[in-house]
Amino acid sequence: MDKQRQTLLLRWLRQHASLGRPWAGHVLVCGAVSGGLLIAQAWWLASLLHQLIIRDAPHSQLWPTLGGLALLILLRGAVGWWREQAAFRAGRRIRQHLRRQLLDEMTRRGPAYLQQQPAGSWASLLQEQVENLQDFYARYLPQTRLCVVQPLLILLAVFPVNWAAGLILLGTAPLIPLFMILTGLGAADANRRNFEALRRLSGHFLDRLRGMPTLRHYQASERERAVIARASEEFRERTMEVLRMAFLSSAVLEFFASVAIALIAVYFGFSYLEHLNFGDYGSKVTLFTGLFVLLLAPDFYLPLRELGAHYHAKAQALGAADEIERFLAEPWHGPTSGSQTLTLEQAPEIRAQALEVLSPQGKVLLGPLDFTLAAGSLTAIVGRSGAGKSSLLGALLGFLPYRGSLTIAGVELSQLDVAHWRRQLAWLGQNPRLIHGSLRDNLCLGRTYGDAELEQALSRAGATEILASKGWEHPIGDGASGLSVGQAQRIALARTLLHPAQVWLLDEPTASLDRDNEARILSALEPQLQGKTSLLVTHRLHQLQRVDQVLLIEQGQLLAAGQPAALLRQPGPFRDLMAQAPDLFTPAEA
Repeated sequence: MDKQRQTLLLRWLRQHASLGRPWAGHVLVCGAVSGGLLIAQAWWLASLLHQLIIRDAPHSQLWPTLGGLALLILLRGAVGWWREQAAFRAGRRIRQHLRRQLLDEMTRRGPAYLQQQPAGSWASLLQEQVENLQDFYARYLPQTRLCVVQPLLILLAVFPVNWAAGLILLGTAPLIPLFMILTGLGAADANRRNFEALRRLSGHFLDRLRGMPTLRHYQASERERAVIARASEEFRERTMEVLRMAFLSSAVLEFFASVAIALIAVYFGFSYLEHLNFGDYGSKVTLFTGLFVLLLAPDFYLPLRELGAHYHAKAQALGAADEIERFLAEPWHGPTSGSQTLTLEQAPEIRAQALEVLSPQGKVLLGPLDFTLAAGSLTAIVGRSGAGKSSLLGALLGFLPYRGSLTIAGVELSQLDVAHWRRQLAWLGQNPRLIHGSLRDNLCLGRTYGDAELEQALSRAGATEILASKGWEHPIGDGASGLSVGQAQRIALARTLLHPAQVWLLDEPTASLDRDNEARILSALEPQLQGKTSLLVTHRLHQLQRVDQVLLIEQGQLLAAGQPAALLRQPGPFRDLMAQAPDLFTPAEA
């Protein structure tokens, strides 16, 4: 990572630091108060020992001093506790904001964009990489200010009692940040390489885990295990590289801090032996002076050492921010959202003229197309895999950009508010996404419904036996574990029915089902689609008996459009396609 990129990322990180207010202000105030209490604690302890050893004061006179010292220790502990709490809350607020920003951007770009990378990569971005910003905001950034405040307070306390000790502290202080910078020069690049290795490992592992049955079927488990092993080894090497730098930095800083403290101890030792006679403003160096300065010396370097210990947090944050900022700043050529809202009280007509559907990178996926979906009609899209059928649904859902015209009830789709438009749709795909939770949770998805509404939706979806056998609180795992494919699809259909809509988009809703479950889903769907403008993507030709219109798409082009029976009477690609199912239509229909 070049210096220019590091400077840009550091500026980006600091810009987000303002989101941590007012907790960040609490951290600075607590740091200053803690520094003042530390000086008072050292003063009281040095006075106590001076009275006890030099003046041989009676023990009874020392109890008030001991009580005050104990109170100072308790106060400093309370201030330190609140400082940690405030630092954590500041970092948490910033992380929450960035996660919301990332999720909003992912939602805006849609599944067509997200499918370009494995799901594990996105999980790593949202979880590990955002999490690795915590120490930068909670520890490193506040410490850059506190490493000035506390040493300055200590210098102000030390110079009036001994200027020589103050000069030693002042002269040796720059050594620690200097060597901290030297040892941390390559840490940002090491962390960035570590994140890249983690992203690859996450993507490999999650995808292979999901595809384990397929891998076993084709006896490819050992080969993929070797791939994951190589990715794991790469991640281990990158992690050890980061740890080596962190330990080297800490060791160097501790060494120079120890040398500086030893230098002060030597000065006071020779002063007590009367070999050095300067620094005490003309008076003799007392035990109080030596104890007071030596008690403060470790804490003078402590903020700088802590900054060095947290310096790897800066490098870690730079590596994480590189991925986050790159994603958020990446140019996006997706569909634009207008401001117009369209509330559908009845089924609309959908019309396309010279329609070209584009990829997020601007490549033409489909078109140009001209077709009309009559209000209240059921239209099927057929064609081979990769022909562009799902791309048309992506454009209608507002996930893919387009050129030309695509109107809903006479209103151009690009002029509609996308979020409001999606709320007007009912969508059902071939792989239902059920969340980890109960049956009720999967039906409601955060909304509030009464049991009667839920039971009615299950009944209309033909899924009442699922409720009867499993109950409302039946746990459903990730990937719809605990349910059959047919049961999962019927629950997804019931969930869709809870949100009535005038436009239905069905992306092969029965592709993963056997004939029995397919018949049950279609029987449940048929009454729900009456009077609705519906678009069905299917590979199963026998389902065309139920539709009003067919769109045959091949290689992104519309080859045929019309009623199935009428198209079947004409020689052409649709008739050739239907030759695969000669008993689909009766002679009268043909």
